[in-house]
Amino acid sequence: MRDHTVIVPDLRGMGLSARPASGYDKKTQGADMAGMLDALKIDKVDLVTHDIGNMVGYAFAAQNRDRIRRFILMDAPLPGVGPWEEILKNPLLWHFRFGGPDMERLVAGRERIYLDRFWNEFSATPAKFSEASREHYAKLYAAPGAMHAGFAQFAAFDQDAIDDKAFLTQGKLTMPVLAIGGEKSFGPTMATVMRFAASDVSQGVIPNSGHWLMEEQPEATVKMVRNFLDAGQ
Repeated sequence: MRDHTVIVPDLRGMGLSARPASGYDKKTQGADMAGMLDALKIDKVDLVTHDIGNMVGYAFAAQNRDRIRRFILMDAPLPGVGPWEEILKNPLLWHFRFGGPDMERLVAGRERIYLDRFWNEFSATPAKFSEASREHYAKLYAAPGAMHAGFAQFAAFDQDAIDDKAFLTQGKLTMPVLAIGGEKSFGPTMATVMRFAASDVSQGVIPNSGHWLMEEQPEATVKMVRNFLDAGQ
């Protein structure tokens, strides 16, 4: 984006970020985002998030409502918000409860096998998640402590649900929100979820896409994101 400053942080424990022993609840990670922006001397932002980034983004927005101009969330629910309990019943989401020392032993040295399952089952067209990307992420998750940190993100969901419900008692978000779902994934359910948490919600659905919107339908996804952000200029 030549006309924006783009900041793309690795969440706590993810990618090349540090892997502390605790703090994987999304409220804490929302504070991480605020601290990062403070360090960069950036006050207000447009927020674009995907997957667990949605959960961190909501926690950040709920705690820093005056810092967000527009908020785009893509294809993942929020713990404790709207139809969360029904979403948890989806058998495809068994990984939400998968973790612990024995699970780490099962996955150790087999990170690519474990991760391929996400890229294959959650894609409308698995071949669109490239081999280069698969190798890149598998290498990152094979690093010491990386899979433990990844499991910790999911293990925090119960606390996240408690925190999100507390945020809801403080009132809905009032900034414009665009909730985008892949047609073959969360689809319009994203907007259903966000209407429990925000008062100004627009719905977006990316055709012929599963969960991995930017890998599967990058042009359509970028166009939808840009149109929403540009409307606020």
